[in-house]
Amino acid sequence: MATDRPMQLGMIGLGRMGANLVRRLMRDGHRCVVYDVNESAVRELEGEGATGASSLQDFTAKLDRPRAIWLMLPAAVVEPMLGKLVELLDEDDVVIDGGNSYYRDDIVRAKRLAAKGIHYVDCGTSGGVWGLERGYCLMIGGEAAAISRLDPIFRTIAPGAGGVEPTPSRAQGDGTAAEGYLHCGPSGAGHFVKMVHNGVEYGMMGAIAEGLSIIHHANVGKEGREIDAETAPLRDPEAYQYDIDVAEVAEVWRRGSVVSSWLVDLLADALARSPQLDGFEGRVSDSGEGRWTVDAAIDEGVPAPVITAALIERFESRGLGHFADAALSAMRSEFGGHAEKRT
Repeated sequence: MATDRPMQLGMIGLGRMGANLVRRLMRDGHRCVVYDVNESAVRELEGEGATGASSLQDFTAKLDRPRAIWLMLPAAVVEPMLGKLVELLDEDDVVIDGGNSYYRDDIVRAKRLAAKGIHYVDCGTSGGVWGLERGYCLMIGGEAAAISRLDPIFRTIAPGAGGVEPTPSRAQGDGTAAEGYLHCGPSGAGHFVKMVHNGVEYGMMGAIAEGLSIIHHANVGKEGREIDAETAPLRDPEAYQYDIDVAEVAEVWRRGSVVSSWLVDLLADALARSPQLDGFEGRVSDSGEGRWTVDAAIDEGVPAPVITAALIERFESRGLGHFADAALSAMRSEFGGHAEKRT
């Protein structure tokens, strides 16, 4: 059913998530003006009903006042884009940063834009490749009045109650969280919650991957291990004689398991395509949120060993621990050499 409160929204940044946000909004009856440095991305959405813009000046001119503008850009690009955009805006316009900016930057930006009478909203957006159909979980920070004005936009983008069972102890109709979007607090609060969300995601992904790796190696007792003074022996080879199909384990975990999740869904699909994950090199990036979450935990004095370990493992996956490994190897080698001389 189309929204009963259609709005106009301008979208800057038409990557996978930005473009799909526009599609979801238009499906529900909202009007969208779109801009991206990639002209083909603009043309594609024009073909689907959006109004394209050829420049920032053209973009802002095509928006009704007070304007509502959503930035879906990499964190490093937001500041230069804001610098150009703000010069073209008027008092009472709203700028929404829907990417993964650092929440402390939001605090500074909100104050700077407020001096010009422009509202700044930070909106952590989670949904990934399936958000177009399933909706996006939204964690929002900023002024209550500006966020209330944008409610029809947020309500359309969010998943809604959908097929998720109501929380038994929660009063029905109590706030918007059950609809998949939440005003978390003042400027920065939305991205703060999204930052920690992504830190939690690091830990969950790491635990799932490690668990399946243990299952993958459950046949180690069948393999001959080098026997020497430097290698700990496998004490009970007969206890590790299992050739378990990891792809099938991931599939069964999707159904009724306590650890069933969207993350397991994604991994099960990857394993179905490539049971040995041959197309994946094992290099895992971190875009900042995990680091910032660990920083916040340290500042707050809150123990976060799981998230911290998951972040460090991502560094390790990129070979950043090689020098330490080489140093460890050197020390062990030298120690072994001295031991041989003493005997």
